[in-house]
Amino acid sequence: MPTAPERIVLVTGASRGIGAEVAKRFAEPGTHVVVNYRENTACADSVAEAIRRAGGQACTFAADIADEADTAAMIAAVRAHFGRLDALVLNASGGLDSCADPGCAMRLNRDAQKRLATAAMGLMPAGSRIVYVTSHQAHFFPDKAVPKGYATFAVSKRAGETALYAMRSELDHAGIGFTVVSGEMADSTAPVGAAGELASAIVRAATTAASPGIVYVGGADYLMTA
Repeated sequence: MPTAPERIVLVTGASRGIGAEVAKRFAEPGTHVVVNYRENTACADSVAEAIRRAGGQACTFAADIADEADTAAMIAAVRAHFGRLDALVLNASGGLDSCADPGCAMRLNRDAQKRLATAAMGLMPAGSRIVYVTSHQAHFFPDKAVPKGYATFAVSKRAGETALYAMRSELDHAGIGFTVVSGEMADSTAPVGAAGELASAIVRAATTAASPGIVYVGGADYLMTA
């Protein structure tokens, strides 16, 4: 029988891409990873199994974080099974699809992120961590140009970051660290090496005692000022 976990981690959008890589890098004895996903059960199960094979503990939970009822159900399940949450990685995002309605990106990348962070706070003891995953293109928007078709996504991701920063006083009072990790790319299209570097930085931000406000990963050319 596995020992009782010392750390409970929830990673959103963890069935593929950066989220899956992050979830798997939490695999170690004493850590239980809640692998959140929206639709792809098979991929989520595969991530959870990889964590178990590596010596960690894991379960999956299907929830669309843009859906208020789904979010409430997921937090209620974490409360019922574990009674606490030690790290929340806000990785899930969306809105790059040009067919999505105009408000979709903002509902997911701003409203859902703040709602989930707010709901999770009641489970998070002092010393726990919230990590928000974004891209340089969104973090620096609108000060730097973004690729064609990326502006709506960048606006919403930047709005999500701003909304979470507005919670800093509340988080600080509760002893919860908050870190933004910004990478050159924060989705499933990231090259393998870049994805690994970004995932490692996210895990460090979620587990180390220090809680820097912002961590930049890769993309040195993009970060250089003109």
